[in-house]
Amino acid sequence: MQDSEFHELVDELFNRIEDGIDGLDQDVDVDASGGILTIEFADGTTAIISRQISNHEVWIAAKSGGYHLSLDENHTWICTATGEDLPALLSRVISVQAGAQITICN
Repeated sequence: MQDSEFHELVDELFNRIEDGIDGLDQDVDVDASGGILTIEFADGTTAIISRQISNHEVWIAAKSGGYHLSLDENHTWICTATGEDLPALLSRVISVQAGAQITICN
């Protein structure tokens, strides 16, 4: 995959995540800046989603840990440590940090 294709895929992904979080009824905010999504929770904690260009991965840094995701052969973002797809992982991480069950679909 070329870097330009990776950037395009991640830009689309970040837009879907941002739209999903903006649509939540919970007190969770998202800010996109400099190719990074920062998710801020009511208690002041944050989770960061960033692109790692050199290895074509998306990284999530949250209160519950750090996660690396890469595209599989079906173009699904999969966590290299847990095997979860991005919607499942992100829903779990955000739910833990927000203290409420939250589902992010994308």
